[in-house]
Amino acid sequence: MVLWIVLAVLTAVVAAVLIAPLMKARQPVLAGPEDGAAVYRDQLREIDRDLSEGLIGAQEADYARAEIGRRLLAIAGKSDATDASVVKAGPGGRHRLALSAILLCLPAVGLCLYLMLGSPGLPDQPLEARLANPGNNIALLIAKAERHLAQNPNDGAGWDLLAPIYFRSQRLADAENAYRRAIALLGESPERLAGLGETLVAGRDGVVTADALAAFERAVALNRNNMRARFYVALGLEQAGRTPEALKAFQAIAADSPPGAAWTQLVAEHIAKNGGAPAAATKAPGNPGADDIAAAQQLSATDRQQMIAGMVESLAARLKDDPNNIEGWLRLVRSYKVLGRDESAGEALKTGLKTFPPTGEEGRRLLALAREMGLSLEGISQ
Repeated sequence: MVLWIVLAVLTAVVAAVLIAPLMKARQPVLAGPEDGAAVYRDQLREIDRDLSEGLIGAQEADYARAEIGRRLLAIAGKSDATDASVVKAGPGGRHRLALSAILLCLPAVGLCLYLMLGSPGLPDQPLEARLANPGNNIALLIAKAERHLAQNPNDGAGWDLLAPIYFRSQRLADAENAYRRAIALLGESPERLAGLGETLVAGRDGVVTADALAAFERAVALNRNNMRARFYVALGLEQAGRTPEALKAFQAIAADSPPGAAWTQLVAEHIAKNGGAPAAATKAPGNPGADDIAAAQQLSATDRQQMIAGMVESLAARLKDDPNNIEGWLRLVRSYKVLGRDESAGEALKTGLKTFPPTGEEGRRLLALAREMGLSLEGISQ
């Protein structure tokens, strides 16, 4: 109903704008004998002027005066019989036609177009309905989660779900608050602590603050295989000028990383930066080269993390095109696991086993890696 009222008001406004110029009254026009007499008197004066300038002869001037005089006498006779009339201006025939077209055709055409192109039968969808079915609209998904948490502030799972979404949306203050609420309600976990640490680092332009370092250290204490947290711990030591400790931490990461891991070259560069052995000159498939490493040093913590994730996704894309690469599948499963993406690691494992069945040697290597890293083998034939 509100829509129809709005449409009616808009139609009336447009019609009023179009009609306004047509409704202006014209100035009254006086018509009578005096007007004709004034014209003839002017003509008599013009004849006298032309005669004095020699433009016409005397005989021609007399003939012209006689004709004009006759016309003056005729007008004088009419003035005794009738009074001067005033013709008042009003909307002419054309104006009345234009008014009719605007008042009738404009609403009719607009209504027909709406019935053809619009959806008059579609019911209103207020915010409540849109929040109930947000689809793929991230803004509505966030709004729905925020509304739920406003009504249920002790829902730790909700805060845990919303925190990384805030982080990816660069709402760092909200992400920090969500991570802290999730930790307070659900307890510490490597993923929550690492997420909180990354949020703090991103909010400080890549500087690993004391709070961030403490969060990363607790994450490593809970899960030593969380390479993201270990990398930031080593980076924090490096930024604090604790070079020997940073070198030892980076060397430990290199030693514990799977062969060909996406972050190998980046860690090797930090080892060289802190006085260790120079980074390997060779470039493993899917890993960054020397130029990539140099560029990575100029990136923020968030961009550096995105770079690492991008290299892992690049490896996954190559394996999709050329799946007959057992070393690539082993590297991809390990990389997903150490990035904390257990679900992606499980999917990569299942996809790799489609190419290398569990009964073969390569398949058994994949299964052994899954058991070593604690991945679920549910639904996988062994």
